[in-house]
Amino acid sequence: MRASRRALLAGGLAAAGAGAFPARAAAEPLSLRRGIALWPWFSLTTEYPAPRTDYAWPPFQADRPVPSRADLTRLAALGFDFARLPLDPGPFVAFAGSPRRAELLERLSAAIDLVLAVGLRVVVNVQANAATHHYTPEAFYGTDRAPLFAAYRDLVAELARLCASKGVDRVALEPVNEPPQACGALAWNRVQDGLLTAARAAAPALTLVATGACGGLVAGLTALDPAPLARFAPLLYTFHFYEPYLFSHQGATWMTQEPFYRWLTAVPWPGTHDRMAETLKAVRARMDADRSVSQAEKGRDLAVIEEKLREYGEAAPGPAFLATAMEPVSTWADLYGIPPRTVLMGEFGALRTDARYKAARAPDRAAYLRDVRLTAERAGFAWSFWNLFDGLGLMDDAHGVDPALVAALGLKGSP
Repeated sequence: MRASRRALLAGGLAAAGAGAFPARAAAEPLSLRRGIALWPWFSLTTEYPAPRTDYAWPPFQADRPVPSRADLTRLAALGFDFARLPLDPGPFVAFAGSPRRAELLERLSAAIDLVLAVGLRVVVNVQANAATHHYTPEAFYGTDRAPLFAAYRDLVAELARLCASKGVDRVALEPVNEPPQACGALAWNRVQDGLLTAARAAAPALTLVATGACGGLVAGLTALDPAPLARFAPLLYTFHFYEPYLFSHQGATWMTQEPFYRWLTAVPWPGTHDRMAETLKAVRARMDADRSVSQAEKGRDLAVIEEKLREYGEAAPGPAFLATAMEPVSTWADLYGIPPRTVLMGEFGALRTDARYKAARAPDRAAYLRDVRLTAERAGFAWSFWNLFDGLGLMDDAHGVDPALVAALGLKGSP
């Protein structure tokens, strides 16, 4: 931005601090440092197929992994100071007006209490599920006139009251996860304003978490003008970081618009040109082992992979690559006078591939997570690792907490 723009913003922020919202402008948000997501505790729901718009009861899949008190105690002992608790809003909205809505809120309340009891703070994060056919992100908050926006806004207000009742020094609320609008979209600004307005009216002192559009990535946050949001203080600002995706999402089967990711394996970290032949050999072996996909489809994906690996090797991604990719957030925070301690890298992680390839990747995965974590800490940002469970998780189903990841995250190790 031009210097004149910076001067104008500085003047506007000063006026806001001296004018309409002096008390809130000075409010300090919840202090966070090192966190971990507890998905899918209140996610992985069972929605009936169209044309129905309701859920089974209970709405959450019974076999989903849920942290025990012992798990949470272990996380606190390792040195995490907060947990991010993702929540699918679909069932809460579907059961609005019924006793089951109250029961869902009671279950959520008990979960928050359990996390707080072991000494962790909590960020409740509302994550609309794009895999549903009705309760989608677009239906909830694609615009402030989306068909389910009013219901979503009411839920956010109710969650704000619940969070505040647990202690504003211990719990925060993140109203939206990874907004789908384009970077800098006015539609997202209107949506976020409406949600923060509802949450702040319901809970005047609760820490709220704001984000930018385009999936909550770096470019989304840096396109956000935070000056109009000053009246919602205390606020934290969040972004997600998975760069470079070729490494962090190798083997991802859900990226159907870019199906080549499913074959990726042994992508190295740091990335160097001389290791690409080894990676390509592993990719071909993975393709040969899969008989369910046609040779034509494999050939198409392989051509894309060869080009992507060439670019990856030429970029030689490593710690300097990460610093460059995250630097715009620091520049943005400095421009707007936002203390780095109020910026949260709300998600980062890297996918494990299947057991056949895991051994070759484990050291690189740990090195990548260490480098991302150190990059955020050097910038002064708090962070939340994704995830406790699943293919990006801290816990290995067979062996429990992965000690290599404990070290990579700078934690205390086994208590």
